[in-house]
Amino acid sequence: MRVLITGGAGFIGSALVRHLISDIGADVMNIDKLTYAGNLASLESVSASPAYRFVQADITDAQTISEVITTFQPEHIIHLAAETHVDRSIDTPDAFITTNVTGTFTLLEATRHYWNRLPTAEKSAFRFLHVSTDEVYGSLEGEGLFTEDTAYDPSSPYSSSKAASDHLARAWHRTYGLPVIVTNCSNNYGPYHFPEKLIPLTILNALEGQSLPVYGDGKQIRDWLYVEDHARALHMIAAKGQAGRTYNIGGRNERTNLEVVSSVCNLLDKHRPQAQPHSHLIRHVTDRPGHDRRYAIDATRLETELGWQAQETFETGIEKTVLWYLENRHWWQPLRERL
Repeated sequence: MRVLITGGAGFIGSALVRHLISDIGADVMNIDKLTYAGNLASLESVSASPAYRFVQADITDAQTISEVITTFQPEHIIHLAAETHVDRSIDTPDAFITTNVTGTFTLLEATRHYWNRLPTAEKSAFRFLHVSTDEVYGSLEGEGLFTEDTAYDPSSPYSSSKAASDHLARAWHRTYGLPVIVTNCSNNYGPYHFPEKLIPLTILNALEGQSLPVYGDGKQIRDWLYVEDHARALHMIAAKGQAGRTYNIGGRNERTNLEVVSSVCNLLDKHRPQAQPHSHLIRHVTDRPGHDRRYAIDATRLETELGWQAQETFETGIEKTVLWYLENRHWWQPLRERL
């Protein structure tokens, strides 16, 4: 199996590359621009494998993208390359429109021209998997879950740019017949997560005795998905999913932001007791504009149609994550200093 991945040096992308090479035995082409969030150190365990290839390129570069696709001849393309941090999208939305919207358009067009030239059997087996977020659905109030039929209602420049890219991907399926699948996932966490995100930021701030910022009252609810569970789901969907279908991927682990931060503090009290209680470092700060109150994914379609199940609960996954950061200072320290 030959799989081309965009954004394979990012958090989710690197987990997928590692899974495909180490567990599945696939040949992988990784295209990544290597922005601030791309880190080739996340791929050290597979970088020497003959099954791994890497090209540094921007997905808005149509010529390079077309050349890489034509040369590598992928059976699947899994598109993860994106600007993803909500706070950054509020400060600099232009980068999100360029990468997430224009970049997705460029990639879809390059893929369409490649796919049109494939023999009939290969055309039928090919899949373009567009990886998106539950944030496109907006905010849930009270009970209920996001399903694949939930209407889009994005709140931030980030989620709006991802919503636009989702619509483009579906349009290329409906208009041109390109075998596109869209996935919308809940909040990911785990090893190799860039330090600006909530969980790694909390771990590293606490280790350094710095304050642990929590937006507003901290009661915003997110469904948390361990990144390696997500990587398994993406491979399964690309291999077995139905073209034109959308699959929601969630961990069924709803927690408030304050509960997440408190869980990290409790684990650090357990594994680094000399500095306990870490919860004394929690500080509530002014809420960010347009902050959605609750996200929660219904992953029933993925679980019933394709047989996927999350292997990690939040309790097992968050402890693995905390321990990984305690044991891998060499990975995160240079990023921390750069931030």
